[in-house]
Amino acid sequence: MTTDAWLPSAEELPSEIAVFPLTGALLLPFGRLPLNIFEPRYLAMTQDSLGQGRMFGMIQPNAGDTPGASGPALYRIGCLGRVSSFSETDDGRLLITLTGVARFAVAQELPMRRGYRRVRADYSAFLGDLDASVRPVLDRERLEESLRAYFRARRIDANWDAVRETPDAMLITTLSMVCPFEPREKQALLEAPTIQDRSDMLLALVEIGAHGGSDAEGGARFS
Repeated sequence: MTTDAWLPSAEELPSEIAVFPLTGALLLPFGRLPLNIFEPRYLAMTQDSLGQGRMFGMIQPNAGDTPGASGPALYRIGCLGRVSSFSETDDGRLLITLTGVARFAVAQELPMRRGYRRVRADYSAFLGDLDASVRPVLDRERLEESLRAYFRARRIDANWDAVRETPDAMLITTLSMVCPFEPREKQALLEAPTIQDRSDMLLALVEIGAHGGSDAEGGARFS
């Protein structure tokens, strides 16, 4: 099932949200993240979210911090997403697409519900994420040249027509989410203050990775 497009106002952002801690998974505003939900606690989280505004947060565990009573420590910044499509498989899994809405800071961790974690979210520093009109300045020629070297180093297939046809802001968002950067690098991209900062950081990471990724695993695809 595909749901209608919808962008909330600042007043409509939920103050208490479920969070899905997943290392290496990056969700950015307006980005689309496919997820295969099969663990009972996250099935419960998704089912509850479908009945309560269809929103929950993606956040990375912070391996460098001390675990708490609810599980691994979490990074302070995550991204709220809305379930924009979902289907159920014959074996009970949920296949969903989560579309990024806005970043949040964890103000407080709340008691777990049905095995999944919940937080009080503070969006005050990220209300600009709701503005879809912001456009970065992007050197497309330099980015494509660096991407070709980066993808070759990592044996990633790319649809270059799709790369060229994707608007600048969405290209930055999509590349930040799908490129196989380290979790700390993905977190840095998430926490970049503006999309221009993210664009500059993405280009730097791609250029660095193009010269040091010969031992990376292959098999990915950008399309």
